[in-house]
Amino acid sequence: MQDLTQGSINRHLVQMSLFIGAGILVQTLYLLIDLYFVAGLGEAALAGVSAAGNIMFITLALTQVLGVGTVTLIAHAVGRKDQAAANLVFNQSFILGLVIGVAVVLVGYAVTDSYVNAISADAAVAAAGRTYLHWYLPGLAVQFAMVAMSSALRGTGIVKPTMTVQAATVILNIILAPVLIAGWGTGKPLGVMGAGLASSLSIAAGVVMLTVYFRRLEKFVGFDRRQWRPESQTWKELLRIGLPAGGEFLLLFLVAGTIYWCARGFGAEAQAGIAIGLRVMQSIFLPAMAVSFAATPVAGQNFGARRADRVRETFRSAAWISAGVMFLLTLLCQWSLLCSFTRSPATLRSSRSRRSTCASFRGTSSAMA
Repeated sequence: MQDLTQGSINRHLVQMSLFIGAGILVQTLYLLIDLYFVAGLGEAALAGVSAAGNIMFITLALTQVLGVGTVTLIAHAVGRKDQAAANLVFNQSFILGLVIGVAVVLVGYAVTDSYVNAISADAAVAAAGRTYLHWYLPGLAVQFAMVAMSSALRGTGIVKPTMTVQAATVILNIILAPVLIAGWGTGKPLGVMGAGLASSLSIAAGVVMLTVYFRRLEKFVGFDRRQWRPESQTWKELLRIGLPAGGEFLLLFLVAGTIYWCARGFGAEAQAGIAIGLRVMQSIFLPAMAVSFAATPVAGQNFGARRADRVRETFRSAAWISAGVMFLLTLLCQWSLLCSFTRSPATLRSSRSRRSTCASFRGTSSAMA
């Protein structure tokens, strides 16, 4: 456990932001790596995987609900020096995460066909999207366990183990993607199916690694089966705090889904280009998210310790750091980052158009965050 009620607020924010930012980037890399190798399968496959991957925003909204609630309640308990309360919140968060994960799988498979058909440009794009989601949904589901564990660590001021585990999963995904998608070394390419399977296997491996860390090294909070029986009051508190934070990603899902739907008539190349532009913008937005995620445990611990002056200072510092970083990144948005994914002129034109339209908006909203 790291005491965030003492020392420089700016130092705490910067140090935690660096690790958290690396972890968030790692999560984004799952889809970017898939897109890179799927691009070799053609525009229909790229558009299908990208459109289907948009459902990730729904999962991010739910993980935000779970993560923000967990970080906040555990940080408050740490600030009060109440280890028993922190451990109860962690175990209840873990069980709630498992419940949400099961619901994601069941609902996801039930609506996959309707969702993909509604936003796809043609039958080939829809087929690719369905296949990808069928194999990616298990990975989206099991990551709720990872979110519960990583959020508990973040609430106690510890972020390095999560970043290390997530980096390991990306390395595993980089290894698996060409093997499963393109058939490197096996001669049996699985195509779009391999993209979803590579991500799911990598995320599952991350859950296993973080579980081992908790059982062997984590001392402040840990698994306690006696606390796994659902407690409605704790769940209500987790959801009450977390639900507002999940709203932003729900809106992003709706916006992106609407864009894909409107672009259906322009063909698979246009949808593929829009998808790449959206993923690049999502990556650019990560530093502001990292700062906001770092501010939560810093403010939470000081709130629990009744240090109102440090809570206010955390808000001011996080706002200035976010605004400054996003101003610089908005300037960098004019550089082309897209040629690594595709060489199709039509796709590149669509991506550049989408990026130039939204870059300034993203920078402004990031600064406000």
